[in-house]
Amino acid sequence: MKQLCFAIFGNSYQANKSSCIHELIALLEERNARLFIDSTFYQYLTSELSIHFSPEGLIEGSDFCADFVISMGGDGTFLEAARRVGNKGIPVLGINMGRLGFLSDYQSEDIASAIEHIYNGTYRIEERSLLMVEDHSGNIQGYPYALNEVAVLKHDNSSMISIDVEINGEFLTTYQADGLIVNTATGSTGYALSVGGPIIAPGSDIIGLVPIAPHSLTVRPLTLSADAEVSMEVKSRSDNFMLSIDGRSESALVGTKILIKKAPHTIKVLKRSEGSFFRTLRNKLMWGADTRE
Repeated sequence: MKQLCFAIFGNSYQANKSSCIHELIALLEERNARLFIDSTFYQYLTSELSIHFSPEGLIEGSDFCADFVISMGGDGTFLEAARRVGNKGIPVLGINMGRLGFLSDYQSEDIASAIEHIYNGTYRIEERSLLMVEDHSGNIQGYPYALNEVAVLKHDNSSMISIDVEINGEFLTTYQADGLIVNTATGSTGYALSVGGPIIAPGSDIIGLVPIAPHSLTVRPLTLSADAEVSMEVKSRSDNFMLSIDGRSESALVGTKILIKKAPHTIKVLKRSEGSFFRTLRNKLMWGADTRE
């Protein structure tokens, strides 16, 4: 049996993961796997949950290498794991410990079968596109890639903002709204869905442009080619607006010009060989459910 290397990430606010991490570590140690774990997660497990084991190393930042990444948590944890993977091309296995966990095919009770699938090779890999944010003014800091969405938002205490939008250099319109989301197919079931955006099946070569509370009856969500370049400039009575990249928010100056386009790399998501996106829609979003008796 080939010795595999795993990098494990998790969040630090779900105490019910104690038995799950015990099971995961035991299964991997049985197979003589090399284990690396996020240092913050390891500290939480040892100090708060009194789980003691000896990984081969602790992960700081994005400096690691592995055959597989395991994300233990909800969609937020998965997005953080994907951010840490970056352009390494390491498949990410999500084990859902949260409420919905739409990005994860496996639940906490499926840990044994998930590890079995990895070692038997009975899984499939989905390549998920990312968005990349460019800011030529240099005002925006941090990781510029989004697996789900990029959103420009008003500050909580400000009035709605005006967003001038161009697509591939051609003026589209000025949105008067609380914000605007540019989302991938992966992100179509996240924030964009909650404000009325369309669900986009994985593998579809399109992105969404979804306004948040637009002050117009004629403004609706729009889908674009995944190769489209979306540029935005925000105007507001406030001096600042919020830029959110997969939920990581920072303040930006009004007048900052933002360019959003397809990233040069993808994220590999490990899925069940027998799973399907539409089954997930039915099971997790109750798609088409009829509660009438």
